[in-house]
Amino acid sequence: MSNTTIQVDALESEAIYIFREVVAQFEKPVLLFSGGKDSITLVRLAQKAFYPAKIPFPLMHIDTGHNFPETIEFRDRLAKELGVELIVRNVQDNIDSGRVKEETGRYASRNMLQTETLLDAIEEFGFDACIGGARRDEEKARAKERIFSVRDDFGQWDEKNQRPEVFDMLNGRIDLGQNVRVFPISNWTELDVWSYIEQENIEIPSIYFAHKRKIFVRDGMIWSADDEVVFRDEEEKVEERMVRFRTVGDMSCTAAVLSDAVDIAKVVEEIRDSSISERGARIDDKRSEAAMEKRKQQGYF
Repeated sequence: MSNTTIQVDALESEAIYIFREVVAQFEKPVLLFSGGKDSITLVRLAQKAFYPAKIPFPLMHIDTGHNFPETIEFRDRLAKELGVELIVRNVQDNIDSGRVKEETGRYASRNMLQTETLLDAIEEFGFDACIGGARRDEEKARAKERIFSVRDDFGQWDEKNQRPEVFDMLNGRIDLGQNVRVFPISNWTELDVWSYIEQENIEIPSIYFAHKRKIFVRDGMIWSADDEVVFRDEEEKVEERMVRFRTVGDMSCTAAVLSDAVDIAKVVEEIRDSSISERGARIDDKRSEAAMEKRKQQGYF
């Protein structure tokens, strides 16, 4: 048994423990599911945690309307195959009602607009625990956050007022109006996730693997030119290259990487040799040094 297998098995055991603690301590949990690799990994872990029973909580996606079609197709198909309830709430509804204002310009994105829709959905269904696939290795703000992260009745996170988590003791006690964000794979790395996907033979959307795509380059980053969501100046030249996506968010804020990794084994090898975080391909994290932390303070996941 390799060291990687031993490490991934230990992380799996920890995540399964966290899932079971969620169901034991909360009345109405939900798993936030985008169709990306991290949330797909969470679904597999939840299956294992409660097998042979079905996953005992719904999946929910806050759909910006700017997601990659491949992930939306995968999201719907996986939920149907598992027989799990899928709740979808759309950012477009809040834009149409005037509750949020859509950004314009070269770097316009709906990513920040998800917060209002998420908080509305939490209140609508009365969810007291929202499970997500954030990991500490992704970004500085996520590195500071606890596995059970308490949010106030406005959904806000106070990074200076977090509960200690000593000896894996997870405290889910909350006051009326509060809810908790739960991160079962917080201690995983990107390589751990991919190693687990390889070990478990988990199916994931095709855009994670190298494929031909029309792209253009802006500020040293590779953007998809296959759709009208991504703003492109007339002088920005479109070309076709072999690329893949390391992280999958909105098309408007997620850049691709040049790659010839057409299967999981090659992706794992590529990540082992990489010196850049996957979040380096997310323009929404580059708006400021504290971009993610500010969004979390406002209620973002």
